[in-house]
Parts: sequence; C-alpha cells; structure tokens
Amino acid sequence: MSDRPRDAGGRAASPRYTTSHRLSCRCGTLTGYVGRPKTRRGVCYCRDCQAYAHALGSDAGILDAQGGTDVVATLQSNVTLAHGAEALACLSLSPNGLLRWYASCCNTPVANTTRNYRMSYVGLVHTCLHDTSESLDEAFGPVRMRVNIRSAREPVKPAPFGTLKAVAGLSLALVRTRLDGSYRRTPFFDSHGQPVASPRILTREERARAMNASQ
Repeated sequence: MSDRPRDAGGRAASPRYTTSHRLSCRCGTLTGYVGRPKTRRGVCYCRDCQAYAHALGSDAGILDAQGGTDVVATLQSNVTLAHGAEALACLSLSPNGLLRWYASCCNTPVANTTRNYRMSYVGLVHTCLHDTSESLDEAFGPVRMRVNIRSAREPVKPAPFGTLKAVAGLSLALVRTRLDGSYRRTPFFDSHGQPVASPRILTREERARAMNASQ
C-alpha cells in the first residue's frame, strides 16, 4: 500500500495536500525530503551538466534524449537530509565550478549549488526525487524552464516566458534569504560556510574525458 497521506475519508490525498516530497539516492542510504513550496522545475542542457553525468560513470537515467537534466530549483533551507548524510559527497568540474553533490554509496546525483553558501539556490537533480506514489509532474508541476538549449543534442523548443518568470521568482526568493538570514539553513554547508564534504575537483584529463563523452 502507498504511504501517501490519507484524507478524512481514507482516500489517498492529492500531492497538493502534502507539504514535502521524498528525497532518496538509488540505493536508499541517503534519504530526506524537500518542501513543495518555492520550487520551480526546469531542464538544463549545458555541456557541464552532461559532462557531470559522465563523470559519475554513466549518463543513463540522468540525461534525457536531448542531453538535458531535469532539475527542481529551490532554496537550500527547503531541503532536509534525514538519514545517511555521511554518504553525501561533492564533485566539481573545475576549481571555480559549481559544487555538484551526489550520494557516494551509489553515485546518484543529488544537487547542484554555487560555491557561495550565501547564495541559497539549489538545483535538485531528478534522480533523487523519483517516488512510486507520484510523478514529478504531480509533485512539482510541468517543466517551466529550459536553459542552455544551444548545447542540446537535438533541437529543443525554447520556453522564454516560463524561464523568465521562474528565474525572476527564484531571484526574489534568494534576495529574501539574504535579508532574513535563512540562507544559513542548509544541509550542504557548515556554520562557517564551508562545504560539508570536501569537493573533489576533476583533473584536466578527467574533465576532458567527461566533456568528450558528452559530445
């Protein structure tokens, strides 16, 4: 039986009645949840996201047919790691690149953040958000943003209005976290603003192999 919350009549509650969505790596070692409010869903087709998938061993199940990564953008304060946080690992394609978080137990991509912990943005990769009780569309709505489409493997229809609206809303939310100090609530950085797991930076050779594999 599904563990989705039930309503007063014993029926499975609509996803919109629940306030959070389950987060888990493929093997179940790392688990947690993300709050549904303040989330925006998009797909990124950049070469770095494609290379990252290959750096973890395979793009299977991570990239779509056009080379895109389905991501739920939200605030770091909206994410809680409940169990297995010790499995959280970090990789970066370059010394100044994004911090790309994954579960070391099974190489499941989890999230992308900037190196500045005051920037509360986090992009949760779809691979840690699959739930048999509901689809991503049910949980977070349809894809509204499509970015870096020039790097897609095949032509992708742009979504300029949806992207602009989503970016504007997220930017406003990020400003608020700086004003109220809520950027400090994060599972990815410690109280001193340092990553909770030391980033492994790819060597030039490793990055070149990953980038070549993504072509």
